[in-house]
Amino acid sequence: MQINVTFRNMDPSEDVKAYVEDKLSKVKRYLLEPIEANVILKSEKFRHVAEVLISANGVRINASEETDDVYSAIDLLLDTVEAQIKKQLDKARRKKLSPQDRGLILNRIPSDEILDEGDLLSKGGEAVDSPVVYSETYDPKPMDVEEAILQLNATKKDFIVFNNQSTGRVNVLYRRKDGNYGLIET
Repeated sequence: MQINVTFRNMDPSEDVKAYVEDKLSKVKRYLLEPIEANVILKSEKFRHVAEVLISANGVRINASEETDDVYSAIDLLLDTVEAQIKKQLDKARRKKLSPQDRGLILNRIPSDEILDEGDLLSKGGEAVDSPVVYSETYDPKPMDVEEAILQLNATKKDFIVFNNQSTGRVNVLYRRKDGNYGLIET
């Protein structure tokens, strides 16, 4: 991870630079290498402004914070960066992109820090063995059982979800291994 720290209208300080590098090194576990971070620390009258631009494998994060103290501005800046990473993670999960396409490292992110409860990651960051590997929203079409059999035969799927016209309830018609059909009525 390459971190560039620039001081504007204030004296360069190795302590502040080390503090920035220490705080930004925590971001490394969320992003894929190569990571480049450009940090600008400014002093304007009685305010201290901390700005950062992070570029990592297609992911760009830009944040800015302003407080009375340079250290608190850096802390707030890192909170903003982590919030942006959460937002990009959520967006990538909704689009169901692969980790390389996201530019983010999912298996390194502890679930209690970034991900909400119910995600397929455990607290240690390893993937949890779950029987649910794919989820899909489906709007069942109204039809009778005979029409559902015709629809199932027309497709290569093993089942069809439909709204039974005679009962008004959601049913599942599935193809059995013996060649017959099974019907699940809810």
